[in-house]
Amino acid sequence: MIRKPLRPLARILQARESGESTDAIQRENMRLRQEEERDHGRQRAELRLLVLGAAFVMGFVMVGGRMALLASTDPGEPTMSSGAGAVITSQRGDIVDRNGRLLATNIETASVYVHPHQLIDPDRAASELARIFPELDEARLHQDFNSERRFMWIRRQISPEQRQAVHDIGDPGILFGARETRLYPNGPVAAHIMGGAGFGSEGVASAEVIGVAGVERFFDARLRDPATAAEPLQLSIDLTVQAAVEEVLYGGMTMLNAKGASGIIMDAYTGEIIAMASLPDFDPNDRPRVLTTGDQSDSPLFNRAVQGVYELGSVFKIFAAAQAIELGLVNQDTVLDTRSPLVVGRFRISDFDNYGPTNSVHRIIEKSSNVGSARLAMLIGPERQRNFLGSLGFLQPTALELSEAATGVPLLPRTWGELTSITASYGHGFSSSPVHLAAGYATMVNGGHLVRPTLLHTEEHVQGVPIISPATSQDVREMLRAVVTSGTASFADVPGYEVGGKTGSADKPRPTGGYYDDKVIATFAGAFPMNDPRYVFVITLDEASEYIAGMTRRTAGWTTVPVTAEIIRRIAPLLGVRPAVELLASSGVTAIAR
Repeated sequence: MIRKPLRPLARILQARESGESTDAIQRENMRLRQEEERDHGRQRAELRLLVLGAAFVMGFVMVGGRMALLASTDPGEPTMSSGAGAVITSQRGDIVDRNGRLLATNIETASVYVHPHQLIDPDRAASELARIFPELDEARLHQDFNSERRFMWIRRQISPEQRQAVHDIGDPGILFGARETRLYPNGPVAAHIMGGAGFGSEGVASAEVIGVAGVERFFDARLRDPATAAEPLQLSIDLTVQAAVEEVLYGGMTMLNAKGASGIIMDAYTGEIIAMASLPDFDPNDRPRVLTTGDQSDSPLFNRAVQGVYELGSVFKIFAAAQAIELGLVNQDTVLDTRSPLVVGRFRISDFDNYGPTNSVHRIIEKSSNVGSARLAMLIGPERQRNFLGSLGFLQPTALELSEAATGVPLLPRTWGELTSITASYGHGFSSSPVHLAAGYATMVNGGHLVRPTLLHTEEHVQGVPIISPATSQDVREMLRAVVTSGTASFADVPGYEVGGKTGSADKPRPTGGYYDDKVIATFAGAFPMNDPRYVFVITLDEASEYIAGMTRRTAGWTTVPVTAEIIRRIAPLLGVRPAVELLASSGVTAIAR
């Protein structure tokens, strides 16, 4: 504000010329200044009163709105803070199969806890809770509810039916907490792949859901990340194929009195696992406890396809043949000495049957000659054989996206000498898992490019490094096909699908040393359709046996092969593999158009 002078010079000079009083001019200017200051002060006071009034009005509106909102909502149980400043994130991303079908998701549930000091009738509450939850000790509840305790967990997770029953007790000292829990809508299907989830950090108002096994644990950080929680984790498995493999495998295991079984279906080019089963299995919605005593492989939690490290037997003979062909040492028609037994030092290597004094490499694989495989190993040499198996991934755990994969460590001999090389050529002397074997067979039949097994679905395929040439891979496919058409796996000849594979029946080692005479791991590994292999399979049965024609049969040709054939019949249409229709022979009649 610009202040006007009380005695302006121009006005004073004018007054003096006209004879006016200069003091009157000063008094008049003083009066006008005071009136101006009074008006300005009044305006400021009115503005302050207006702002204060508006603030009071807004406050009353907010209070009234909050009261109206509370009056219109349903009453609920009081909740407690889980801790000052503590935030527990319970959200977790969904898991789906390669076609987007749901494998794991979250559902809202509740926990139940008690404030004993707030109970109206502690004895009745104890009796009713023990009736709803029979695993609770009623006497202990009576004791705790009548003590000085201020808080007690009853159950950290309850069903909707249990919640309603607890609610009906009607005691204000019994309270509910919000929970999100993991749900596996397909039950035990793909149980060992899913693994399971549990609770981490907990409060009465929420709980952290964490993975405890399988892909749930391997991808735990990704599934819990709020930035990716809205995007499902897409696996490579096909839910319908997985269910079919498990169903047939369970039927075969039951009929053949096997202790356990595993099955793997893998894309021969991408390494994507389409199905992977291990039996016995479990329901991840009600995950059993880990065994604290005895052999962990007896637990249903044990993943035989990944953690099971076995001597897999004659399925390894194809690797010896492929390497020898790739090195130019032999071809399919090369004839080797297969006289049995072959004496190496103090050890004697014999064949299951008499295959004659000489056999071609093709026939060695077709008839599964141990002596013939030993001859191939002797040609290759220990160092080259070990390096070849190492390039296929047999000497270290797989990088499969399962928390258990790191425990599937191959068991290797201390030294890889001539004897080890010979026994390894027919699958003895070192141990690996079925998933190792599936990746190795995929490399053998897909043109020779290395395959890394994966449980993640991908649209982009990066071709692996070449291990063998396409020509050697073609030889491998022909020999594996011959095993089915005229060798040890004749029961696997599923019309229209050109199945090829190799059988293996390995005696199980005793814990005290040596091998059992009546217990074997029977394996059938191969691919289909063999004219253009798309899918690789590895099926194993643990201690399977069948009594046929007065004899107990334990070898893979009698046990695992028929089960595999049924699996292929079931899953090939699901995978979109069209059966090849063989053209009928010409009748000699020529059709003439009219």
